[in-house]
Amino acid sequence: MASIITITCILVTLGFPTLMICFAYPVSHRLALFWSDYITKKMATRVFAILKEYRHFMFKGDNESKKLLPDQYLILSNHQSLFDIVAYFKFLKEKEVRFVAKDTLNSVPMVGKMLRSQQHCMIPRRGGMTTAMHALRKFGERVNANKNEIPCIFPEGTRSKDGNLGTFYSAGFRRLEETVNLPVAVCALDGGWKISNLDEIMRNLYNGCYRVKVLKVFPAPKTKEEQIALLDEAKSLIQKQLDEWRNTSTK
Repeated sequence: MASIITITCILVTLGFPTLMICFAYPVSHRLALFWSDYITKKMATRVFAILKEYRHFMFKGDNESKKLLPDQYLILSNHQSLFDIVAYFKFLKEKEVRFVAKDTLNSVPMVGKMLRSQQHCMIPRRGGMTTAMHALRKFGERVNANKNEIPCIFPEGTRSKDGNLGTFYSAGFRRLEETVNLPVAVCALDGGWKISNLDEIMRNLYNGCYRVKVLKVFPAPKTKEEQIALLDEAKSLIQKQLDEWRNTSTK
């Protein structure tokens, strides 16, 4: 019953802004952007507040680790669920986080319109490698023009259904980094894989938590070799952090 109440509260909370952005999107980009920003700045915090109140589901963002961050950087992170987007909006609420995501999210009510209004990088699923690389380059050029935007890429390319790290693919990260030439903030998150679908939300919310932490900030890599070495080290750092969190939670 508590899970049903929780989900109902979240749906009610998101209902009005979802209605407004669906109405505004085809009419006015400025109005759609207003409601998109409202959702990312206000709703992310409220959603986690509801989860905490009714299911004791905690958001544990490591604020101390944020002191490592420069003014602008590229986030490289593991990926577990659609809630990862909400988690980073909350963790870095003072910044304009912009994600590299598949355009299949366009079909998700509110989410697709919000991502398009804020000009996140929507990679066409059927466009092929050339189309994807072009989208990443255009995205990176826009990030360079807006110094408050923080690009975020998930090198696994898809969500982990069991929380285990998948293969880190280099092509997307390399093209984006070559365009933005920013320091790379390697971040780890955990908890999303347990609530990645409705059945798991009903079973796994109680006393759960979502963790986010900045692990290391690398200077902008200058060569292909440096980019690949960074990606390899990033995966090792994230795996080590996941192991530490999970070992601690079982004691």
